[in-house]
Amino acid sequence: MQRYKIKIEYEGTPFVGWQFQKNGQSVQEVLQKAIFNFSGEKVVVTGAGRTDSGVHALEQVAHFDLKKKIKKESFLPGINQHIGNKLVIVLKIKKTSKKFHARFYAKKRTYQYRIINRQAPLVLQKNKAWHIRKKLDVKAMKKGAKLLLGTHDFSTFRASSCEAKSPIKTIEKISIKKNKEKITLKFTSKSFLQQQVRSMVGCIKYLGEGKWKLNDFKKSFKSNSRLKCAPPAPACGLYLAKIKY
Repeated sequence: MQRYKIKIEYEGTPFVGWQFQKNGQSVQEVLQKAIFNFSGEKVVVTGAGRTDSGVHALEQVAHFDLKKKIKKESFLPGINQHIGNKLVIVLKIKKTSKKFHARFYAKKRTYQYRIINRQAPLVLQKNKAWHIRKKLDVKAMKKGAKLLLGTHDFSTFRASSCEAKSPIKTIEKISIKKNKEKITLKFTSKSFLQQQVRSMVGCIKYLGEGKWKLNDFKKSFKSNSRLKCAPPAPACGLYLAKIKY
C-alpha cells in the first residue's frame, strides 16, 4: 500500500464543499471517482481543510492510499483526464510516508479573502470575490484586524455547527492590502473554526463601511457570543491559499 500526497486547485461555486455529502456533489467525491476510474481502486481522499460550499482553493492538500503501482508519468494526467470538465484540477502528486496525514500534519493554514470595492457589478470576478459598493476605510479595517492577532476565544466567529473541541485559536498573521479596487485579506493560523474567517471578515467590513467604531468591534469580539457577530462574508470571496507542513 502506497500513500500519495496531492495538491489541488478548485473553484468552489458548483460544489457543496470539500466533504462528501448526500445533498450535492463535493470536491472529495469528484477526486475519489476520478482516482477510481483511473486506477480501478476505491479510495478515501482526506483533505487538509474542509472548505464549505462555494469556497475556493488555490492549494488544497490531500492524501490517499493505493495498492496498485502506477507509472509516475501517467498518474497526474490520468487523474485529471478522469476529472473531466469539473472545476477541479490536481496540480501535483507524489509518494509520501504512510504516516503522513494531510489534516493532522498541517502546521499552518493561510486563507485569503477577496473584496472588489467598486460601484460597477462584477463580471470576471463574479462568484470569486465579495462585491461591496460602499467605499471602505482600509485603515479602520486594519485596526480591527490587529485586535484578532494572538491567542483568543473566537466563539463570536464560530458557526453553530462547528465541531471543534475548543474555540481557542491562535492567529499568527493578518494582512489587509488594497490594490486599486481590490482588497485582499490574509489570515494564517494552525487551524480555524468553521466559518471563522468569513465571520471575521464580516465584522471587519462593518468597520470599513463605518457601521461600527473600533469599540463596537472590540465588544463584539470579546462578547464570545455568536449573536453579536456581523453577518458572515459570502463564501464566494474565500480561498484556501496555502498549507504548510
